[in-house]
Amino acid sequence: MVEVSGSDARAWTAAHWDTLWQDVIEYGAVVVRGLGLDRPGVAVPFVRSLPVTLLTDREPFAARTRHADGVYSSLKWPPDQPMCMHHELSYTLEFPGLLVLACRTAPVVGGATGVADAASVLAALPPDLVERFERIGWLLERSYNGEIGTSTMDAFGTADPAAIAVYCRNNGIEYDWEPDGTLRTRQRRPAVIRHPVTGARCWFNQIAFLNEWTMAPEVRQYLVEVYGHGRLPFNTRFGDGTPIDSGIVEAINDVYDAHTVSRPWRAGDLMLIDNIRMAHSTEPHTGPRDIVVGMAEPVRLDGHLPDAVTSSYPQP
Repeated sequence: MVEVSGSDARAWTAAHWDTLWQDVIEYGAVVVRGLGLDRPGVAVPFVRSLPVTLLTDREPFAARTRHADGVYSSLKWPPDQPMCMHHELSYTLEFPGLLVLACRTAPVVGGATGVADAASVLAALPPDLVERFERIGWLLERSYNGEIGTSTMDAFGTADPAAIAVYCRNNGIEYDWEPDGTLRTRQRRPAVIRHPVTGARCWFNQIAFLNEWTMAPEVRQYLVEVYGHGRLPFNTRFGDGTPIDSGIVEAINDVYDAHTVSRPWRAGDLMLIDNIRMAHSTEPHTGPRDIVVGMAEPVRLDGHLPDAVTSSYPQP
């Protein structure tokens, strides 16, 4: 963590950006305290001023508020529910390499953004499980039913079926429309990739977080009763379509828990996270929590897809 005081946020960050970037590569995450990003009208233009390429959010699993081009709120999530460890947009073909988080309002209790080193997580997982996921990848299934989860407009930037079809074909996503208007998608992705700068092998996915067994039991039971096992808003499987049982999900989350490091937010904090090196999570909280998010420095997944995925799956 770096503490500064009395500095203009833009000027200080511009002067120290190269050092901050190197610290992010070395440590995976950096917190800068004292930049005053909680002052009215500061955080959003600050994020847009950084020397990074910002991404348009696509395929989120929960809604965000768009503050400006490339700058969003954190995902809208029940404050009494944890948002478990994941890598942002790890199921897309282009995802952010860097997350920029600026805290405008810190929660009264909880709400920390935890991080877990992906290489250490990979090393701690059962080798046979890692080998299986590396060989066949993982599968994300989604149902856009217009009731729970994101809408097609939130996910694809359009509700036009023809435009959504083009997007899916260009991004390695199988899709079909059901008679009631529900869009169902399936996308296979690798579970392990190499860091583009360090070359380290990283456990990079949302296998556990988006799986039905990570949901609170009462939430899972309700969704299964309403939609059925095969029509949940989102769920994950092995890349060949085999279900992932609760024991596997529990084992993955236990490893994440053992490697989680977190620090409470203070209003005005800046946090930079290497989205490949570090998984991140959000603790339950009470009181308002306002985090401005920039998803930056796009990385393409091309070249990371295992043969078992590419041989049976459409690619752009």
